Amino acid sequence: MKLTMAQAVVRYLNNQYVERDNKENKFIAGAWGIFGHGNVAGLGEALEQNKELKHFLPRNEQAMVHTAVAYAKQKRRMETFACTSSIGPGATNMITAAAGATINRLPVLLLPGDIFSRRNVGPVLQQLEHTNSPDMSVNDCFKPVSVFWDRINRPEQIISSLPEAFRILTDPVSTGAVTLSLPQDVQAEAYDYPDHFFNKRIWSIPRNMPSEDSIVSAAAMIKQSTSPVIIAGGGVIYSEAEMVLNEFCNNTGIPIGETQAGKGALPWNHSQNLGAIGVTGTSAANTISKDADLVICIGTRLSDFTTASKTLFQNPDVKFLSINVSSFDAHKHSSASLIGDAKKCLERLNHLLKNDGFSISVKYRAEIKQHKNDWNQEVDRIFNLDNQPTVSQGEVIGVISNCMNEDDVVVCAAGSLPGDMHKLWRSVNGDQYHMEYGYSCMGYEVAGGLGIKMAKDSGDVFVMVGDGSYLMMNSEIVTAVQESEKLIIILINNHGFGSINGLSLSLGSKGFGNQYRKRDKSSSDYTGDKLPVDYAAHAKSMGIESTTVKTRQRLEKAIAQARENKGSTLIEVLVDLDAKVPGYGAWWDVPVAEISDSDKVTKIREEYNQKIKGERDF
Repeated sequence: MKLTMAQAVVRYLNNQYVERDNKENKFIAGAWGIFGHGNVAGLGEALEQNKELKHFLPRNEQAMVHTAVAYAKQKRRMETFACTSSIGPGATNMITAAAGATINRLPVLLLPGDIFSRRNVGPVLQQLEHTNSPDMSVNDCFKPVSVFWDRINRPEQIISSLPEAFRILTDPVSTGAVTLSLPQDVQAEAYDYPDHFFNKRIWSIPRNMPSEDSIVSAAAMIKQSTSPVIIAGGGVIYSEAEMVLNEFCNNTGIPIGETQAGKGALPWNHSQNLGAIGVTGTSAANTISKDADLVICIGTRLSDFTTASKTLFQNPDVKFLSINVSSFDAHKHSSASLIGDAKKCLERLNHLLKNDGFSISVKYRAEIKQHKNDWNQEVDRIFNLDNQPTVSQGEVIGVISNCMNEDDVVVCAAGSLPGDMHKLWRSVNGDQYHMEYGYSCMGYEVAGGLGIKMAKDSGDVFVMVGDGSYLMMNSEIVTAVQESEKLIIILINNHGFGSINGLSLSLGSKGFGNQYRKRDKSSSDYTGDKLPVDYAAHAKSMGIESTTVKTRQRLEKAIAQARENKGSTLIEVLVDLDAKVPGYGAWWDVPVAEISDSDKVTKIREEYNQKIKGERDF
């Protein structure tokens, strides 16, 4: 079949399917793309001719990748999008979001246009020349943020490259951003492709199991423990292991702490769910974890936020057992490892432990119950502060969390919100809470919300975003209007980068460079009047409803109205900057200046030197 390379790519993408547990679906849901001279005559023409692969028009290339990645996460990695750009800035705009995809182990296919393969008319528009390598382009920047990268210099090369790309995209161990750089001249070049290349292909996603010996050994570790705790990560949800985890916890009594990606692995009101764990963890999960003698890690990459920079688990005899599809992650912290699917591993462990009658002690159960009750009371306190004259951020989270239906979703990514939401949010299932915290990328929120909404058949999507993230990237509000996808955007206005401002203050500084204020000419610092940004008017100018509130009552009414609205709504919430949600017994390693003119910084450095001594070396 004679086709241009770009036409062949589109035809191939349209015939790729995935299957797991006898459920089959198309893997590439469509193609996002802004067209320029690097792809308009190639992939642009191909998508125009082949309408089976639907094209979506974004406003920003980084944002479109965020949208694709959020969609893939909501679909539990069983579907994703392709994203195409022109050469040069269009391509490099995608790099930040590509890094987010790879860090979060979420599949997305990137198809940036590239410079001329034949070189005879180079340098072409937007080409960055290298005197030491004429084959290098800005697309080489994708290499460190991609799990697979290739440059297609001949049209027939896709015959071997595309199957390899899809092998990696559909592999839960290896998945992330896959980048195929497509020189614009090669995109338009024709080749006689074999017909079988375009046959329907089903990529099976197996539920791999470790050896029986390793399962038996892991069960023995659990039976020998007296105070075990589970860290439930995103792998629980991607594996669809929530019900099995529920049964496992019911049978054994072992409590869990949730990572950001694992939130909702158990319903918040499950007796063994102690909530968030780590730097942004609950008092319940963090207190229990300090004395744990066995940490069972399920589907987590054990970031510094989860382990409180390796200071959380203070039992000198603590052991780690990791269940993970990735050997790389499973062996962290000198863990005994079960390399396999979370659902299958838990099923087998549950069977063995149930047959042996294993259960934690009555005393340990009582401790768990007490800590959980204490934490629930603390959340209720924060949710009902009745802060005046403006509402607290904790109350805002409470209002949204309490009004959520089972099929609603909340999305967030950066700022002070993720930490507070991790602690306080009451998730009823693994689909309801969508936090991008692997990269914690400012600007993800609105674009991610769009992807989530496109992945869902019902329910509202609540976008929780600070004013800093909103100003960084809000353009996909227009795309949501274009696609008739409804978002409810809760914009928390704290007049700047609230999270880093707080971190700066905690490290002895004065919040330097973190407030949205005019420059004071006398001091030359940003200490003047607050910037007069009218967020409600800005959102309205993009075609959606908007309002500004500062009290709990007004917020509740605004949310009720937003639910009734047919289209998107932005609710700007003015919050009390001083009403903070506290931390609960965990530390984060952020190095403090060793030498400073500030006595406060010097003192905090001394405290830091003591804290760092508590970091485990394994």
